[in-house]
Amino acid sequence: MAFSCLICIKINKGIQFVPIDLKRALSEQGPFNIVLHKLEGRDWSQVIEDYQRLHPEVTVVDPPEAIQHLRNRQSMLEVVADLKLPESYGKVCTPRQLVISKNPTSVPDEVVKAGLTVPLVVKPLVVDGSVKSHALFLAYDHISLSELEAPMVLQEFINHSGVLFKVFIVGESIKVVRRFSLPDLSETDISTNSGVFGFPRVSGADSSADDVDLDPAVAELPPQPMLEMLAKELHHRLGLRLFNLDIIRQKGTKDLYYIIDINYFPGYGKMPDYEQIFTDFLVSLVQS
Repeated sequence: MAFSCLICIKINKGIQFVPIDLKRALSEQGPFNIVLHKLEGRDWSQVIEDYQRLHPEVTVVDPPEAIQHLRNRQSMLEVVADLKLPESYGKVCTPRQLVISKNPTSVPDEVVKAGLTVPLVVKPLVVDGSVKSHALFLAYDHISLSELEAPMVLQEFINHSGVLFKVFIVGESIKVVRRFSLPDLSETDISTNSGVFGFPRVSGADSSADDVDLDPAVAELPPQPMLEMLAKELHHRLGLRLFNLDIIRQKGTKDLYYIIDINYFPGYGKMPDYEQIFTDFLVSLVQS
């Protein structure tokens, strides 16, 4: 996140951003009202634990152990699969998926046992912020999966009219933007293609679909009450305040949604009005 973009607002709000020197003890720095970070790992977790023991009045956004939960594409979606949300505004699901932990020579058998069929979306299992962890492939046959590197997640492909909804969550604030995604596949596409195809990172800010003349049924955003219930429940279960959801709506349906990814502390510069929302969030933490 580019904090320089917050300068004009933070002056009026009385906020001062102070970089943390990782080469010095955290207790020797500050004083802080909030420790804002995007780090993980056992050593950093211990640093935060020790610091909070000495400074219980300081808010850490967010706990390293909670962030760790979103570093694995299997564990991140398991949380969603366990939700029992009312379906008054729509049904929220997760795609069926299979984790391949070792060299994928036995993938064809495992895919059949899991009840999955091609095409399959292929993603790295571990999300560490690197370009590699956001690689995306589409596999049209089982055999070609052996060309890819484990550990990875095989996820069922769901036609969604080529549009993805990025739901940004900052505390209790929710903003939704549309992004172009993978195109729909016809039966002809599936039967005539083979192999594995890589895609550049989808749903980036340069793939915005907010100002495009889309079919209203495709462009309609997920219902706000559903997103509020979802955000509140995930905040409670994950223990996180800063995250975003990648949501698709199954083509031909009005209210069947799938969460396909959850990202911690995403690039909020892509979110409308993020400067005001983020500074208000920080002020609210201090006031509370």
